[in-house]
Amino acid sequence: MPDFVPLPPSGRRYTRTRPVRLGDSSPGGRLRFDGLARYLQDVSNDDTRDAAFENDMAWVVRRTAIEVQAGARFGEELTLTTFASGAGRSWAERRVTVTGSHGASIEAASLWVHLTDDGRPKSLPDEFFAIYGEALGDRKVSARLTHGEPPPDGHVHPWPLRFTDFDVLEHMNNAAYWSAVEEELSRRRDLRPPMRAEVEFRLAIEPGAEVEIHTCDSDDACAMWMVVGSTVHASAVVKRL
Repeated sequence: MPDFVPLPPSGRRYTRTRPVRLGDSSPGGRLRFDGLARYLQDVSNDDTRDAAFENDMAWVVRRTAIEVQAGARFGEELTLTTFASGAGRSWAERRVTVTGSHGASIEAASLWVHLTDDGRPKSLPDEFFAIYGEALGDRKVSARLTHGEPPPDGHVHPWPLRFTDFDVLEHMNNAAYWSAVEEELSRRRDLRPPMRAEVEFRLAIEPGAEVEIHTCDSDDACAMWMVVGSTVHASAVVKRL
């Protein structure tokens, strides 16, 4: 899992505030991971638009790691600050620090791959470094995935797709994958903050796919894989800290 590097001493950072709303909260009032994923997605998009970064749609997320030291609650006012924290040949890491008016403390790091129009990795443009280079410095990050394959003896159940899972790119939206994580957490109430969760994205899930979720539990963690046929499309690990 990636390190959550601190705010840079100089360079671009972007901050927005927003409350935790009803539709993003669990029945107990906790900000769900899928709601948080939407907040991270929104502040990232707002940053690139504010910076006038022209090709902000030419990116796909490779992995997202979230560490929740203190969870956010319904109605809490959140401050989200985002900055670039590392780069590779065709990818960059974006950090988001989240603090709340009632004590929420959350860190997130997402690795985004820069793509050509036909979906192949493309070198980061000079424009990216002109905007974010000072903040990220010379820190290099890897795009390697680490979750491995599902065990043969794991529990398997279907995951029906919904029309609302898909976005303007006609792919399952990043936040929808975190809905599956929340479904698993609903049966593992021992996994609560402080906790760390990571989702790795391998292949986009398309409309009409027949998705199965394979899960494997341990005392302090839950791992899951989203599988279509025999191919893993995404995976997640949630671990108590």
